[in-house]
Amino acid sequence: MLNYTTIFLFFCFGVSFAQDTLNVHFLYGSRPAWKFRDEEVTWFGGKWGSHVGVEGEKDQIVNFLPRGKFHLFAKKNNRHSMFASIKEKSFYALFGGEPDSMKKAVFHIPVTPFQKHCFDSITAAYLANSPYDYAFVGMRCGAAGYDILSQLDILTKYSYRKTYRRIFYPRRLRKRLFRKAREKGWKVETREGTARRKWERN
Repeated sequence: MLNYTTIFLFFCFGVSFAQDTLNVHFLYGSRPAWKFRDEEVTWFGGKWGSHVGVEGEKDQIVNFLPRGKFHLFAKKNNRHSMFASIKEKSFYALFGGEPDSMKKAVFHIPVTPFQKHCFDSITAAYLANSPYDYAFVGMRCGAAGYDILSQLDILTKYSYRKTYRRIFYPRRLRKRLFRKAREKGWKVETREGTARRKWERN
């Protein structure tokens, strides 16, 4: 018969070294290639109009979106914003087009059970009630993604104002994660997009 103390220690050892993974998805910005300008969809923001979301549960990507009239400046007491959890295909089809034809990067970030628990708590609260407005001068998807990752100590924590100023669009977050991935050895999955569009670079 196994000693109960041995079983308990084995269980604790397994829990302490268990790892979850957060997948940070980037849909690159793009515009129609000249040859296909009458056939491809024009995206708001064009090559700067990329998008980012964080997947904690399989096929559920949490992302920050505008809701209602788009604000130039953030309004604390009139938030036209929402966090939504959507399926991967819906995420990559968000701006129009076939999801499998989009240029993407996915960062697979190992996290501890405690970090995963914090992620679940943060996103549950954000999905229920958006903590800030969506605005051109304010928080958008890149800054919101940075906000979540910084609360998990994956990235440096900034103030609200500093976050949206430094992470003005998703590429700035993506460049930081590419650098972190090289340092930490994170797995990064990339895919080139259709030649029918001109894509944002890394």
